[in-house]
Amino acid sequence: MRLGPDTLAHLPADVGTYSYDRDAQKIGIVHFGIGAFHRAHQAWYTDCAMTAGDRDWGICGVSLRSPDVARQLNPQDGLYTLTERRGDAAQTHVIGAVREVLYAPDQAGAVVTRLADPACHIASFTVSEKGYTRSPDGGLDLTAGRSSFYPLLAQGLAERRARGLGGLTLLPCDNLAENGKVLARLMEQWLAADMPDMVEWFRRECRVPSTMIDRIVPRSGPQDLAELEQHLGMSDAGAVFTERFSQWVIEDDFAGPRPQWENHGVELVDDVAPFETAKLRMLNGAHSLLAYCGLEAGYTYVHEAVADPRLAALAERLMRDEAIPTITAAPGQDLAAYAGQLMQRFGDPALMHRLDQIAMDGSQKIPQRWLDTAAVLTRCSLPCDAIAAGFAAWVRHLADGRCVDDPHGEELHAIAITGGARGIVDRCLGAGTGMTALWSGYQHLAQTLLSAERED
Repeated sequence: MRLGPDTLAHLPADVGTYSYDRDAQKIGIVHFGIGAFHRAHQAWYTDCAMTAGDRDWGICGVSLRSPDVARQLNPQDGLYTLTERRGDAAQTHVIGAVREVLYAPDQAGAVVTRLADPACHIASFTVSEKGYTRSPDGGLDLTAGRSSFYPLLAQGLAERRARGLGGLTLLPCDNLAENGKVLARLMEQWLAADMPDMVEWFRRECRVPSTMIDRIVPRSGPQDLAELEQHLGMSDAGAVFTERFSQWVIEDDFAGPRPQWENHGVELVDDVAPFETAKLRMLNGAHSLLAYCGLEAGYTYVHEAVADPRLAALAERLMRDEAIPTITAAPGQDLAAYAGQLMQRFGDPALMHRLDQIAMDGSQKIPQRWLDTAAVLTRCSLPCDAIAAGFAAWVRHLADGRCVDDPHGEELHAIAITGGARGIVDRCLGAGTGMTALWSGYQHLAQTLLSAERED
């Protein structure tokens, strides 16, 4: 037996389910990148809103690279379970917000139709840092952008304009500083190159608020799924497992209607920057540090790495001594307490968060997780030893090569073997070589990043 509308009655009594009429709800959100994080975060919040009475916020999920999620969810009519874990406790709930999943390479027309539907008001994104296809200078790589969401979104917006409909709210939910401004700029660059007559309409009709999203969502493993199936008495191919904690901060700037997410814990603010900066530099920065140093030490999971006193001290140093001095906190934002909370979350063995999952796509993550912090500290003549140690561990991770998963992985692996840290710094920063930098604007950090390697 498999999870679906016809099998809900067979679920155990301790498994919660949605209470709204799914068939009566229109699709109001098109979400690009419907992976586990979206299902544990934005879709969960939307499910809460519809359970409380909000209408017509069903989600059309769009997969850009793989049909796997469509194969998991469509046979279940979009249903899946979300299991929240803390310590030895777990609570499972069926989420009904996702109505369909489209695989963009095969169903591009259907994606455009959904975007152009009068019921649609929001296009949201969890496509990872690399999904925005930025060039080293921060602009849009037009060639790479053709395989991302830009063509579909542009066509959908053009169809809305042709039909006399208003614009959409574009809601980026990825770990990029000022992600709303970044997406707005990149989308304008795509339109200027592909549909120049759309640029002014886009500026006038659409809104792109910045957001900060925070929830640890490990990759679901075979043991997780087997234990869940035993508990449910049926299989769930789309199951997601996460922590109890969740946070979503959104700049209050929408083009039209939206779910009443604020009634379910979402913070609507004028300025997201203090929250996103703290999350990127503290949570994400410490996560990447634990990933590379932890893998090198032979650990598999975050809770194992943070149980190592040396690595725990290194993560604490990165957050408290290096990241916090670079962050201007919002009123009431207690960064020291946040650091303590993060260490507790990292140490929860119930999450089974794999270090190799966090270590993916380092070339896309390191600038906003480490280098922005290091740049501020360097300008103030302050040390950033933890970041330098993390960078050195990343270089050794690249040279080892066994679990490198990165869009520049093959090239960086070869450079790390032959040129070590100096070779990686030269390639990534363009330091002293005249080559195009992989990370633009950080050349002055070359010696800082090499300091840990020299000490070794």
